[in-house]
Amino acid sequence: MTDTELMWRIAGGSGDGIDSTSQNFAKALMRAGLHVFTHRHYPSRIRGGHTYVEVRADSEPVRSRGDGFNFLLALGDSFARNPSEDSYYGNEEVKPLTENLDELNEGGVVVYDEGLLDEDDVADLDERAEENDWHVYPLDLRGLAREHGREVMRNTAGVGATAALLDMDLTHVEDLMEDAMSGDVLEANLQILEEAYEDVKENYEFTHDLRAPTGEHDEQQVLLSGSNAIAYGAIDEGCRFISGYPMTPWTDVFTIMSKHLPEIGGISEQVEDEIAAASLAIGASHAGVKAMSGSSGGGFALMSEPLGLAEMTETPVVLIEAMRAGPSTGMPTKPEQADLEHVLYTSQGDSTRVVFAPANIRECYDQIRAAFRLAYEYQIPAILVYDQKLQGELRNVDESFFDREPNPDPGATMTEEELAEAAHHASGKFKRFNYDREDGVAQRSVPGQKGGRFLATGNEHNEVGHISEDPTNRVLQMDARLDKLNAIREELDGGEESHQTYHGPEDAEYGIMAWGSHQDTVFEAVDRLNDNGHSVKALGVSDLAPFPEQEVTDFLESVEECVVVEMNATAQFRGLTQKELGRFGPKLHSFLKYNGEPFEPYEVVDGFKRTVDGEPEIPEGTKFVPAAGD
Repeated sequence: MTDTELMWRIAGGSGDGIDSTSQNFAKALMRAGLHVFTHRHYPSRIRGGHTYVEVRADSEPVRSRGDGFNFLLALGDSFARNPSEDSYYGNEEVKPLTENLDELNEGGVVVYDEGLLDEDDVADLDERAEENDWHVYPLDLRGLAREHGREVMRNTAGVGATAALLDMDLTHVEDLMEDAMSGDVLEANLQILEEAYEDVKENYEFTHDLRAPTGEHDEQQVLLSGSNAIAYGAIDEGCRFISGYPMTPWTDVFTIMSKHLPEIGGISEQVEDEIAAASLAIGASHAGVKAMSGSSGGGFALMSEPLGLAEMTETPVVLIEAMRAGPSTGMPTKPEQADLEHVLYTSQGDSTRVVFAPANIRECYDQIRAAFRLAYEYQIPAILVYDQKLQGELRNVDESFFDREPNPDPGATMTEEELAEAAHHASGKFKRFNYDREDGVAQRSVPGQKGGRFLATGNEHNEVGHISEDPTNRVLQMDARLDKLNAIREELDGGEESHQTYHGPEDAEYGIMAWGSHQDTVFEAVDRLNDNGHSVKALGVSDLAPFPEQEVTDFLESVEECVVVEMNATAQFRGLTQKELGRFGPKLHSFLKYNGEPFEPYEVVDGFKRTVDGEPEIPEGTKFVPAAGD
């Protein structure tokens, strides 16, 4: 975090247009030459309930949400269930103001809509403003919106006021409006935007020093979420079929794929439940199409049986698991990383699957493509696991990053000429599950091919697919399926680029390990720690199965102690590491957070210091678990 960066938070009620307004503001900042990162917080309700979005912007690349924020635009909740302090949930109308003040940094700016919010609702606002050097600007945004259009346009007035207070040019905001609107609606919004801007410029004395940063990009940028990157990567890797059932936060990927697949000759199917969704994708893949499905934790639980079917029949398929806070319905719109063991071990018997956990937009794109490639090369299910944080956050990325060749290759399937020469049973059935395999990969035909007929069953089977409980056959088939994981690990270890990411001085004394969406937050914390005299480096792990044993071993051997940072209550990734590499157990400490909010960089800094120095006290909402024996 720097003194010159902007960390802008817009707060209101679900249904007040907070998400769309923040996206457009982030795009405007990006087009102005800045690097941006957004963080979205919203309740599990269709309308009403306090929601906010943070937009962090700087002239230098930003990798995570900041520590707190320095500009609050509080619109109030126009869909409040009961604007009364005596109601069960309190006065929801005023929560977009009252519930954000604790995280507003010293010297911060507050703009609130006095057309909806009464300063009497925040009795100590003046006192707290003086104590924290906040600069408070009450503006009648609702009144301005009503004068020129509809009440929802108070968001536009708020952006105009923000731009004035930050000394921003309106050009990029206006351009975005013209891209999205037309006619009377456009004219009304432009008028409200400019009037709010001029009103603030002319009638308010600026008592604050905060201004919008300035910057310039070397090349064209795009603003994307992890969901966008997963969907675009799947399409580029040749996926032409998706089936699913909506469930937050997986729904974003499903919606994006459903929009684009028909445009390129693909198929999207919404079905009655997740069992049907996974089964349909497996069926499409069996028929020769690159296919995927997915869900969030509860829905993925229903996919357990089809997942086992794909493993037993050696049918390639890609599944998405979008984690959220559980168990059961839990907190549907809050991030957590507590589905790791669920994803690794759900289904029956010994698991034979690939599991990746990308950390950011670039990794989402790269690793979904890798998941498809490995699934269809090795005839194995591949799972991409991510969370609500990565699903919704927006970041700018070089447009050229996505300039890749598509890959329509259906994987290890045989031609009819090859099938004619392949081994067949005396009955004429193709030996689909032959014993003599290279890297555990069997020959594969697809329905309709001459000479490719075999049985596909969820039971253990012999070479042509007939049910078999013969002990020798069982060992041969099980070992062949497991051999794939060894071959995949060898291929990943020998690749040009690792999915694991290293950050910090190579010879650092201490280590931090992370997996998934908060990796870049950890990297920012590592930079701060080294700037303050600590000797620390980090490893972000994306390959969860098969586990990157050698890379993690090399990292842990090079440090005296290591803090494993993750968003769950039971230290699941630390447990996985100790399962795979038990001798490092005495080196591994855990720093955990599971209150529904992602890590902020300062929390990781304090968690590390607690490990090494025994102080300071860890931040509220986090948990420290020392290494065994400490």
